[in-house]
Amino acid sequence: MAEKRRSGVTVMSDSKSAKSDNDKEFLCQAGVGDLLRDALLKLVEARPEDPIGFLAEHFSNLASESETGTDGEHLVQEQQLLSRALWHLSLAHHSQRSAFNSNIRVAYELLTQAGPQRRVPGGVRGRLYTEMLQCLCSEGGLSGTTAAPLLRRIRCHNHEAVPFELFRQGVITCAVFADYIRKSQCLYAAVASCPERPAERALCQAVLGTLREALETSDCADTARYLEASAKISPCKVAQAMAEVRCSSEQQEGPTMDAQEFEDAAAELFIARVRVVT
Repeated sequence: MAEKRRSGVTVMSDSKSAKSDNDKEFLCQAGVGDLLRDALLKLVEARPEDPIGFLAEHFSNLASESETGTDGEHLVQEQQLLSRALWHLSLAHHSQRSAFNSNIRVAYELLTQAGPQRRVPGGVRGRLYTEMLQCLCSEGGLSGTTAAPLLRRIRCHNHEAVPFELFRQGVITCAVFADYIRKSQCLYAAVASCPERPAERALCQAVLGTLREALETSDCADTARYLEASAKISPCKVAQAMAEVRCSSEQQEGPTMDAQEFEDAAAELFIARVRVVT
């Protein structure tokens, strides 16, 4: 009787072992290990505040990406790929250069698959590239009027194929420009003595002059350097420029400049240094 029980235990153990091996083989064939490894790499690169929510969104986007339609549904698929590409670009700040460049490559590969032909010879369609840049500016908090002059310089014609390097430069330019405008808005808030009233024009012009000097320190073609140059505007230097204006001005109150005019002037300084795509 004892031998039968031992025999039964051995059979059950062998059965569990075989089932475990089958499960491992199934997971291996399904590529689950690769999916989990890629997800964890993205998690480490992005370091989100909500890791569980990040992973849930990651796998949700993977599921939507795997859904393919017929040629007649290519517009729907195109928008899905665009949303997926934008999501990848949002995973890391552009200052995290390695992760951001990796995400740009993923976004580029996704968008080359858009359309009935699934892959465009030479790169991403110009229309889709321009639409992506518009979305990047909008998600970066830029208004349409602020982003429009920049987009006119870097957009491509609908029929053109955009190579990777041009795609990368366009993405970085929009990301840096959005940060630059936010910094400019903070500068204006610092200059305005009262939130309910516009700032003095003389003070705004002094700050814009300091901003211009900072931008002119960088002649490098890499657009990411523009943000580094603007970071050279220290609070001490801005305060010094404002103090000089105060000392030289005899009037208590002079002409003013509203926030939108200041933002437009700051944007113009940046955009003037962006190469026009021809």
